[in-house]
Amino acid sequence: MPGQSQGGFASIGADPDEAERRIQEWAKGFEEKAQRYQAIQAETEQLRLTAASSDGRVKVTVRADGSITDLELTDKVRSMPPSELASQILSTMHKAQSDIAGKVGETMTAHLGDEDRETRAMMLDNLRERFPEQPEDEAPELETSSKWDGPAEEEDHTPPPPAPPAAAPNPPAAPKKKPAFEDEDDDEFGPDFDPLRD
Repeated sequence: MPGQSQGGFASIGADPDEAERRIQEWAKGFEEKAQRYQAIQAETEQLRLTAASSDGRVKVTVRADGSITDLELTDKVRSMPPSELASQILSTMHKAQSDIAGKVGETMTAHLGDEDRETRAMMLDNLRERFPEQPEDEAPELETSSKWDGPAEEEDHTPPPPAPPAAAPNPPAAPKKKPAFEDEDDDEFGPDFDPLRD
């Protein structure tokens, strides 16, 4: 079907002027769309998304590609264990990254409107997969887990003290001590000692 293989231009018939006008319109539309995509790219490259930890000790800023552009720590982090600080930095970074898909989506909508929905959906799905949304309570859970790592180990070590009562079969070995009625001096003189013997 040659009419369908011409990309819609077969409907204009044999008029070469109409064909040229349609091709120019198509080329112009393509060029305008390319310019809109370039504007989207330029604007997304300027995007900066910032998130702070719940206690304000950590602030992370990321680009639209997820890379970190800025990391701010307050003096309060000096009292934090290194493992807790690392956990808070990571969770704050993930929180900042989780907004990337939404901000890029807003930029694309501003420039494209309802155009190219499938392309936009594919791009945003890819961003959501790379930078998933973080639950509101994820950061506190991370802090809590790191704070309770120490006590959890202590609880694991506390059960051994009740074990000795179960292992108390050792006291029967105590009767091996000499009877109370034996004279303590027997050890000095031996069993054959006779005080009346010369």
